[in-house]
Amino acid sequence: MDGPPADDFYSVCHSSFNILCQSNCSHWFCGNCIMLVWHHGLALQLCRCPLCRRQITLLIPGEASLRQQHDPEAAKILEKVETYNWLFGGGTNGIVQKMRDLQFLLQRLLRELLDPRRSLPLVIRARVYIAMFLSAVYIVSPVDIIPEGLLGTVGFLDDLLIVLICSLHVAAIYRSVLYFRHGGS
Repeated sequence: MDGPPADDFYSVCHSSFNILCQSNCSHWFCGNCIMLVWHHGLALQLCRCPLCRRQITLLIPGEASLRQQHDPEAAKILEKVETYNWLFGGGTNGIVQKMRDLQFLLQRLLRELLDPRRSLPLVIRARVYIAMFLSAVYIVSPVDIIPEGLLGTVGFLDDLLIVLICSLHVAAIYRSVLYFRHGGS
């Protein structure tokens, strides 16, 4: 699904969606409306989501919006979204922000890996598959930093830590792909 539900409407302008953009908090916005919200505040600060108040560190235009690039008005809005991503999408985020973005990035990555129409670079696909494979091997292997046989459920914590680190690594890789697609140079 590359868009909000069909019967959904935008909570700021109360209209149907126009130039769809998805934020890192998984909410959908009209590109023009979210740019107006951003410009209403300080232009050199991150915009906050009007629905959940999280900082928006990345805006991703929907597929339908990208197909409208030939329209001058849509191109202008998409250029503003690119500028926003260029200003705020490539910055270093704290671990809390990375954890909040984890579900959003992994869901988008999974959709992109499973959809043959989408093109994820081969090197990126290989890195994702290798990271997932190595974490699965670590979990299955009897060699652990904290062995489950001796410490029981406490020994399971190192397996969870490896999965978390692997997930954060894969999400960071995919975020960099999205950043360069939608705003990076």
